[in-house]
Amino acid sequence: MKIVSYNLRKNMASAELGGLAERHDLDLLCLQECDTKLLPAVLGDLKLADATKLNRLGLAIYYRESRFTPLETKTFMLKKSLHDMIASPTHERLIGTRFFDDETGHEFIAASFHAAPLTATNSLRRNQIKAAHASLREMGEDLPTVMVGDYNYPLFQKGLGKHIGKTGYDLSLSDRRTYTRYKIFTGHFDFVTSVGMAIESVETLPIGASDHLPILVNAASIAKAAAA
Repeated sequence: MKIVSYNLRKNMASAELGGLAERHDLDLLCLQECDTKLLPAVLGDLKLADATKLNRLGLAIYYRESRFTPLETKTFMLKKSLHDMIASPTHERLIGTRFFDDETGHEFIAASFHAAPLTATNSLRRNQIKAAHASLREMGEDLPTVMVGDYNYPLFQKGLGKHIGKTGYDLSLSDRRTYTRYKIFTGHFDFVTSVGMAIESVETLPIGASDHLPILVNAASIAKAAAA
């Protein structure tokens, strides 16, 4: 399946979504920093599964209606940073949907994640990632799961990979950096964590109106990959 994850930079890149969905023949589209009140219900062949309701900078998941059936969607509040407490609160930092895949006959979970900003510590972000993985497991203990989004973790990613490995998940980075706004903090901010999924490739797409670059993930459940 083809998945794009895109941080829209306070919804500034929203006009690009239809083109992204059509150009890459997407199965799933996971968004961060979107204005959920302005999101269309349909983007070409994609339908909105659900979006957060409490955030100024929202999260959303679109899916290919001809292939997937959404069974359940949940949003989750994760440990708050100081930024969340005193500045621009982001109550829901994770949205996950459990799907039935008509093509494979299996269920899986897809999630869009937005970690605390760089003003927070890596320790807090690791806590959020671990809690996010645990929350998604509650939606389906043994289901293949892919969580994409803005992890705000440009440094010490080898260490992060070790921490994530302890939860049973794998960390996958894209082929090129995904953030370009500040010279100091350029790097991979947007990536993939997964369990029970074969991440075949993660490609950084060309820059648009956002300070983040979208990533295109090619993924398959382990069961399907083994059968192939």
